[in-house]
Amino acid sequence: MGRLTIGPQDTILPHSLVDDSMDNECLAELRGVSKRFGKIRALDGLDLQVQPGELLALLGPNGAGKTTAISIPLGLAAPDSGVARLCDRRQIGVMMQEVALTDELRVHEHIDLVASYYPAPLTVAAAMEMTHTTAIANRPYGKLSGGQKRQAQFAMAICGRPKLLFLDEPTAGLDVQARQTLWDTLGELVRSGTAVVLTTHYLEEAEALADHVAVLTKGRLIASGTVSEIRAVVGRKRISCVSTLAAEQIGTWPGVDSVDRDRRQLHITARDAEDVVRRLLAADGQLQELEVRRAGLAEAFTELTQEACS
Repeated sequence: MGRLTIGPQDTILPHSLVDDSMDNECLAELRGVSKRFGKIRALDGLDLQVQPGELLALLGPNGAGKTTAISIPLGLAAPDSGVARLCDRRQIGVMMQEVALTDELRVHEHIDLVASYYPAPLTVAAAMEMTHTTAIANRPYGKLSGGQKRQAQFAMAICGRPKLLFLDEPTAGLDVQARQTLWDTLGELVRSGTAVVLTTHYLEEAEALADHVAVLTKGRLIASGTVSEIRAVVGRKRISCVSTLAAEQIGTWPGVDSVDRDRRQLHITARDAEDVVRRLLAADGQLQELEVRRAGLAEAFTELTQEACS
């Protein structure tokens, strides 16, 4: 995953395998994996690798195959073709989107139960302290809010000191403070050597946390690399300025993809930023606070997925 890859991955191996043994450093791997659910092709010859100590973010629109991509190495779904490999399952932590847990058990009891499956887990108190769930330790799981349930599930996912952590949309339903707390904890885990595979709809989450990003569309890998590498493959730039020009007017100009106004400030996403800047200066002699920067991950993601679907 250390090298930028653009374009579909076409190799489909003639057999399916989920294997706990790894003959190299990667902790999890998909090679040419395809999977259908009825008429829906969830994965189409997907190649992915997870290396020790990295945070890999899987991005893509709904139905892109992100959840299936992590379900297969975990053994929750079997590939139709290709190879899926995973390191020792006793060193894996998991937090999926759909979770059914016993409502009557208290949070600390759930964590204690999961910790008992691991050879050298954290203490329940340490897991709760790390995930800021001590305050809900004695609450029955069924009495928790949606966000609190996600926090409890995160504590259960990390309590075994995992070498590899799978997180499927972990911050869905969390408020801003709880999301930041989870981000901070993930940072600590990665710095201590834990590898993380994260699926997310929050582009700022991937931009803030990820060492590597893999963009999926229709079950295919369309781009992978660092955040900077993903941004570099698109031609869009962001233009900010203070102008009296109408956003609707600028939106009709060639090369302009979108325009938003925040009070006096205009924010323009453009494919040909230089021409747009020249036109702005010609149309508004009072233009102020002009700034041009590279596209962020959000713009890169939009452009890559649109191109792949066209």
